[in-house]
Amino acid sequence: MKTLYLDIFSGIAGDMFIAALLDLGVDATKLEHELKKLKLDGYHLHTSRGQKSAIAGVKFDVHLAHEPDHPHQETACVLHIHEHPHDSGHHHGHTHLRSLQFSTTPSAPHEHHHEEQRNFSEIKKLITDSKLSAWVKQKSIAVFARIAEAEGKIHGLPPNEVHFHEVGAVDSIVDIVGAAIALELLGKPRVFASPVVEGTGWIQCAHGRFPVPAPATLAILGARKIPVSQCEEPHELVTPTGAALLAEFVESFGAMENLVAEKIGFGLGTRENQTRPNVLRAVLGTESKVSTSGLDWKSDKVAVLETNLDDCTGEILGAFFETALAAGALDVFHTPIQMKKNRPGILLTVLCAENEADKFSEMILRETTAFGVRKTIAERRKLRREFAEVKTAFGKVTVKIGRLGGKVVQAAPEFESAKKVAAKAGVPVKRVFEAAIKSAK
Repeated sequence: MKTLYLDIFSGIAGDMFIAALLDLGVDATKLEHELKKLKLDGYHLHTSRGQKSAIAGVKFDVHLAHEPDHPHQETACVLHIHEHPHDSGHHHGHTHLRSLQFSTTPSAPHEHHHEEQRNFSEIKKLITDSKLSAWVKQKSIAVFARIAEAEGKIHGLPPNEVHFHEVGAVDSIVDIVGAAIALELLGKPRVFASPVVEGTGWIQCAHGRFPVPAPATLAILGARKIPVSQCEEPHELVTPTGAALLAEFVESFGAMENLVAEKIGFGLGTRENQTRPNVLRAVLGTESKVSTSGLDWKSDKVAVLETNLDDCTGEILGAFFETALAAGALDVFHTPIQMKKNRPGILLTVLCAENEADKFSEMILRETTAFGVRKTIAERRKLRREFAEVKTAFGKVTVKIGRLGGKVVQAAPEFESAKKVAAKAGVPVKRVFEAAIKSAK
């Protein structure tokens, strides 16, 4: 699996994220084709190459229907910027106030258009009813949910009642759904990022004059427990949309670790920052673990979740196993243990991706009798794996092969494949297994 590393030394916004992925090789035509599945009118896209502080990259813009096209130049910050009575003010150097604009009551009509509103439920229905892939739908809705929950807490409203102004919703829907589409087109890589850096100063938003970070940005990052540090740049660097994308997609934040860069992309912002280039650097590559033994095994990290149980029935455990595995757990198992006061019990263990530890911890607490869950992050050493069809006297069988140092050290027939061949040949599955292993080696 590929790894995407976001170097957010100059913050992040939705358009910069998409632009960086386009610079990595995502096909702009395919992105636009997928976005049309939303059946969302009132906009068109513009993608161009340019420079920011002598860094070459991609600029991505969503033009709203009522706004004239304008040339993409380095002075884009002085072009048409539409302000509204409930403007969030998160400029981030974007020409159309690209961050979300919120309201708890309908605002006065804008002089250029009727400012209709969509609430979170309506946006969710728009995405759900589309012909986008299930993964894009799920991730897009999840990003919007993070923003709606944050704004709901700020306004004292349930998330479903938070309204998004039409002018803000259109380009923000494109940014958020487009980000998920771009990641899917990139092969759904694992996503990591540098520590979150925000600027300083003040913004004028619906809540009044507020210091940077914006209220929604801080709430979104805080809900995911993502640390934020501020730098000397006197502008907002992280928009609410950018914060929600980080919260949803990034597994962990820190310095690059054993990453072999294969492609590097730059998403350009609009403003000329004072202390750093206004760009988002995205690095696509593979993780390389250097082995002191010289072995060529692969390595990754997983979360190990554990809890001790002495009052959980077999039926409940069985149901939990099925639920956890169906939800994407890497493995689920239990081990007999001796607990306090000589009580027999079990140690329930769930292995999962590091970024899904909270999801499965909650599942354990809700669906078993556990009162607590222990989490450990563990490194795995894995054989380089591949699947191949091998010929046997009974037919072709799919086998999982494990190599170390270029040599086959493990071969495991896929059960369903062996079972099907055995049934057709009228022989025990065991004989097919033995023949497949011999052929694979």
